Amino acid sequence: MIEYLRLIIDSCLFVLIVIVQIIVYPSFIYYERENLLKWHKIYTKKIALIVLPLMLSQLTISLIQVYLVATITSITYVLLVLFLWIVTLLKFAPMHTEISKGNFNRKFLNKLIYLNWMRTTAWFILLILSAEKFIF
Repeated sequence: MIEYLRLIIDSCLFVLIVIVQIIVYPSFIYYERENLLKWHKIYTKKIALIVLPLMLSQLTISLIQVYLVATITSITYVLLVLFLWIVTLLKFAPMHTEISKGNFNRKFLNKLIYLNWMRTTAWFILLILSAEKFIF
């Protein structure tokens, strides 16, 4: 049962990060400065309502699974989840704070897009780790 829930959560997070990576973040470049400041405040509040419960669920499941059965897969999975939390809190949250303060330019926004490939890749790997049990 928990494996199905994990697969659903990982699928949701992967689809969400792909949408952010190829649609949302690149769109920031096309906004006028004042419009991006207005939109960004709305965007960050709304996306947090979706992302936070999913990430908390993913973290909880990863900790439960590694506690119950510490395999290479479960350890890799929990380490990737922890990596995502760390990079999100220490790198991406501060970048979004800078955008909200108006401390950004095109180079900064391109850096956000470039660095986010790291999270996109990590969530893809997590999805593969969850799906492999059902595929192989």
